[in-house]
Amino acid sequence: MPLTLDEREQFLLEPQIGSLAVAAEDGRGPLQVPIWYKYERGGQLWITTKATSRKAGLIERAGRFSLLVERLEPTIRYVSVEGPAVGEPGSDEHLREMASRYVRPERLDAYLAYLKKEGQQTVFRLKVEHWTSADLGPA
Repeated sequence: MPLTLDEREQFLLEPQIGSLAVAAEDGRGPLQVPIWYKYERGGQLWITTKATSRKAGLIERAGRFSLLVERLEPTIRYVSVEGPAVGEPGSDEHLREMASRYVRPERLDAYLAYLKKEGQQTVFRLKVEHWTSADLGPA
């Protein structure tokens, strides 16, 4: 059964792992990779990625991406969003906010130090244009 807007938003507020897909170049299939994300009520979400990554280049070229978030327990549930994306330079605050959702507190500083060595990060903000969702649990 499809989820209501409130159910979709509540699900995306949880720190799940998303699967990002973006159109690829040269007729190859879309690039699809796991990614951390942060959802903000009202149909906005954002991700961070290394500014020089293939993923960043493809998102900049396409101007949009899609994200699928799913879980299996306690019921099969998923939310997929798609829409235009705009990039901006990532800041230390962006990186800390994102990593804090997924990394244990005692590992956070070491993870952030690792990211600093990796180089400039880009934040891509997606405005949700299309939703697909379902919960296949008991009716």
